[in-house]
Amino acid sequence: MARKPASMYRNIKQQSYTRRKYMGGVPGVQIIHFDMGDRKRQDFPIKVSLCADERCAIRHTALEAARITANRYMTNKADRKNFHMKLRVYPHEVLRENKQATGAGADRISSGMRGAFGKNVGTAARVRAGQRIFTISIDKQYFNAAKKALSNAGQKLPTPTSIVIDEGAELVL
Repeated sequence: MARKPASMYRNIKQQSYTRRKYMGGVPGVQIIHFDMGDRKRQDFPIKVSLCADERCAIRHTALEAARITANRYMTNKADRKNFHMKLRVYPHEVLRENKQATGAGADRISSGMRGAFGKNVGTAARVRAGQRIFTISIDKQYFNAAKKALSNAGQKLPTPTSIVIDEGAELVL
């Protein structure tokens, strides 16, 4: 069965559903790394962040796609020793879906909306407006590469995004 479109899960409609202790069969988070690049170096002068402009839920698959895009771009442009990228949200929210049978004879198999609580199909991170999703710490010469990497990552997310300079704005301007 194909995955449902992200628009089904993007808007926050109900109370948070996060207690994995009481539910079985929650799929694992597909995000592989939350810290990329040079994790030991702390003295990067510039920090650039990708911020969500609207409140929404971002599926773990979209976060992983955005992470891969930004990390690959930064690795090609700046090498791993010249940046540190951090994913700052975690997909706690468990998403449910009432799967419907389709095709010939599905009316005899399906029970419709009877017992429609749904099964766990994935996880998502709830994001507030203005919350930082990714942060890249860099040296001055890689500032444009970091902006481009975050812009590319923002295309993978289901909300409008903006790029904010957290530290080192006086070095860039």
